Amino acid sequence: MAHVGVKAVEGATEVAQVADAADVVAASASAEVATKKHPLALRWMHWVNFPVMMVMVYSGMRIYWANDEYALGIGGWEIFKFWPVAVNDTLQLNQRLAKGIAYHLTFGWFFVINGVAYVAFLAIRGNWRHIVPDRQAMRDAGKVMLHDLKLRKRPPPQRGKYNAAQRIAYSAVLVMAGLLVVSGFAIYKPTQLSLLTRLLGGYEFARLIHFTMTILLMLFFLTHVLQVARAGWRNFASMISGYELRRRTDRSVDRPDEVVEPCEEVSA
Repeated sequence: MAHVGVKAVEGATEVAQVADAADVVAASASAEVATKKHPLALRWMHWVNFPVMMVMVYSGMRIYWANDEYALGIGGWEIFKFWPVAVNDTLQLNQRLAKGIAYHLTFGWFFVINGVAYVAFLAIRGNWRHIVPDRQAMRDAGKVMLHDLKLRKRPPPQRGKYNAAQRIAYSAVLVMAGLLVVSGFAIYKPTQLSLLTRLLGGYEFARLIHFTMTILLMLFFLTHVLQVARAGWRNFASMISGYELRRRTDRSVDRPDEVVEPCEEVSA
């Protein structure tokens, strides 16, 4: 009887050990790992660009106040004027032309330097591969939009760090920023850079390009903020810390071309 009791205890111990091992495996599988997502240089350039753009837009609106000729309309019917009197009064844009020019030209150089550094970093480090759309981007972008609008249940395909819609948007932003800078130089020095001004269709058309690119960048910024809020805190925090928490099983399945650098493990 004693022998049978010992066997029963040993059997119970083995079952408990197996159960504990299963719990450890399950916990390990559900554990989260902090992985590198955004390099330090990109994070710096991203956050530097935010205040610079805000100053550029505000000072540009002060300059535009002196010759506010643009409006949206159909035929002779004006729908919206850039900018309404209430906007000018609220933001105190009136009679601020000289100060607006001074700020715009000063911070414009910060914008140019930051932009050149960003493009150089993408080219040297090869990070442009994460941004430039591939041949399937246009088709996949439609799936992303349908999924975001809750019209498609199946998650859209994602190859790399960004989905197809993000790749197209970020590439378009680089083009718009380039046109913004080029047209800015054309209207800043129309005589010294007369060839550039002519290539852009003349001073008035270069000014229209500059204004249009500004509006489009502002719309992108608004959309970007809304998408970040929709994605949640973790996505926002990754642009601050550079790391993102992911489950073990998801570390390199959906983003095979992204460099994954384990940092630390955090219990789920």
